[in-house]
Parts: sequence; structure tokens; C-alpha cells
Amino acid sequence: MFEIENLTFKHILHMDHLCIDRQITCITGPSGSGKTTFLRMLNRLNDPDDGRILWNGNDIAQMDATKLRRKVVMLKQTPVVYTGTIEDNLQIGLQFSKRPLAKQEKLKEYLKKVQLDKQLNDSVAKLSGGEKQRLCLARIMLMDADVYLLDEPSSALDKETENFVIENMVQFVKENNKMLIMVTHSPAIAELYPESILEIKDGNCEGYAYE
Repeated sequence: MFEIENLTFKHILHMDHLCIDRQITCITGPSGSGKTTFLRMLNRLNDPDDGRILWNGNDIAQMDATKLRRKVVMLKQTPVVYTGTIEDNLQIGLQFSKRPLAKQEKLKEYLKKVQLDKQLNDSVAKLSGGEKQRLCLARIMLMDADVYLLDEPSSALDKETENFVIENMVQFVKENNKMLIMVTHSPAIAELYPESILEIKDGNCEGYAYE
């Protein structure tokens, strides 16, 4: 659970109190409203000017940022792909977080979860934007984090693949007792989870569990 208290950041965000305690949260709102900035604050890629963010009762400003990011993993809107093979890119998140490498069967299982029909020894050099996004999504799923922060995870996907990937991500989160917080402009995704919408507008929140 995240709890936000008297948070401000430049002229972008100003939130008195917010509790995010649901397993699935969809952050929506107009462009420039502060959605991505807020998401980045949840694992200290940005720090607020004032106020504090609690995760499970602990002030994240007092936590080691690297250790926090192993538990609260973020997938940015622009996918980061490293030189090498599909397998190299799947394993590198585990390497960065100092976890044991996954067996090949597990890697193949996660490629299926994101509908990426590639061989583990295929080069990433010729992947399309949508394929890179799916590869990065599989990478963070393998990291077994407690919280997944996704910034427009389906922005490079067609509608059919979007539905498949998001539904599998949600299923993964629910089956493994994780938390998913995602920024989305997709009406289709937001409509799937109407009870989980948190709208950020003019740096503040509307709906959801806002107080």
C-alpha cells in the first residue's frame, strides 16, 4: 500500500492525501497533468519537494533507492533494450537486481505471456517498437517484484495484442499477490477496471480512494 501525505512537486503536483491500496490501479488524466511524474515518485526516480510517500508504512525517502527499485519495478514508456539476444535481455533485469538467473523454460513461458513469438537466441536488433515493449514487459515480470509501475505499457501495441498483454499482466499480478499501478491513455484498458481508476488532473486526484 502507498500513502501520500501533503505531496508537492514544482508546479506539477499537489496532493493532500491519497491511499493506493488496490491490487490494480489505472492512472488516467490529460497530457501534462503529472501522471508519469507521480509514477516515478513511487520508486524514487523523482523525489517530492515537500510531503512524503509511505510504502507499507515506511517512508520511501528513508529507504535505499536501489533496494526499493528491486521491490517496486518500473517499465518506462520508451522500452530500454540492450545489445544481444532475447535471452540476454530477459536475464539482465535479474542480474541487475542480483537474483538467480531463470531457466530457459521459464523464459519461454514469459515470452508466451506477452505474445512475443521469438527464439531465445534471436537478436534484438530487428525487433519492432511493439516487440521491444513486450520484451521489456516480460523482463520485469521475471523480476518477481512486489509492485509493478507501468507507464503506457501498451502504447506501441495494436488493440488485440494490447488486450492480451494487459489481461495476462493483470492475471500474473493477481495470481502472485502483487500490485500493479499503470498510467494509461487507453479507454479500453480503463473500461476493463472502472473501479480502479485514479484520475490526475491539474496535479491533483479525482475519484478512487482520494481523501
